[in-house]
Amino acid sequence: MGSTTQAAALIDAFLDGLWLEQGASDNTLSAYRHDLTRWQARLTAVGEPLLSPTSTALPAWLDERRTAGYSLRSNARLLSSLRRFYRWALGEGLVDHDPLVDVRLPRVRPALPDTLEEDEVERLLAAPDLTTDLGVRDRAMLEVLYGAGLRVTELVGLTTDAVNLRQGVVRVRGKGDKDRLVPLGEEAVSWLERYLRTARGALMADITRPALFPGRDDRCLTRQAFWYRIKAHARVAGIERPLSPHTLRHAFATHLLNHGANLRVVQLLLGHSDLSTTQIYTHVAQVRLEDLHANHHPRG
Repeated sequence: MGSTTQAAALIDAFLDGLWLEQGASDNTLSAYRHDLTRWQARLTAVGEPLLSPTSTALPAWLDERRTAGYSLRSNARLLSSLRRFYRWALGEGLVDHDPLVDVRLPRVRPALPDTLEEDEVERLLAAPDLTTDLGVRDRAMLEVLYGAGLRVTELVGLTTDAVNLRQGVVRVRGKGDKDRLVPLGEEAVSWLERYLRTARGALMADITRPALFPGRDDRCLTRQAFWYRIKAHARVAGIERPLSPHTLRHAFATHLLNHGANLRVVQLLLGHSDLSTTQIYTHVAQVRLEDLHANHHPRG
């Protein structure tokens, strides 16, 4: 077996372990495979093995990437992927030391996620045309997205049995196929009741199908189709700032913190396994406070 084939087998074994032990998503596994495959190609080009690169191999490559225009954040993400691989190799007894232990990068300030002010969220929620069944569906979807802080993928995948309107909660299947119960809030419950009463049946040929928010053929609306709808409603609402599929999820978390919510509560609602992932929203809230002070304080 050649060195390239052996390296590919090692990468496969590492990714299998991530999937089996941590339920890593397809997107996560694809990102790791991309980084490791490029690293292996780099090592092959300079004649070094995957499991025992020299201490200068990665710093030299990172320098070349930086010269080529890759950002510090991109290099930091690459380094994180490679470190995880070598920690796995160390745990499996494939290496006797971590070859990247001394590699360091400058600290990267967390990228602040795109979010919306509360008045912008109100305008976005009010944008769908409620004289149409599609508009009622979209309003209900936006209210649930913002009211529960869901990922768009989680929202479009909801089925009718995942919602308990009497208790005001929704059962969400998140990353790693982990379920969580999330409160919806009164507005989201009210719009869901209206949607289920007046619009869902009109949008479906067979109302016994399980999709809560149907698209074509009574199947769940696709993530891409709903993202297109969000952008269209944003234009109607006069929102000109860039949006991402997670914008309302970011707004949900940021607005909770702005109103005094506990960080660990927000972590549970978002379904984050690591509190450090949630802490980015404290930076968003802090930046907002600094902007308010600079813009409105007489000595700002």
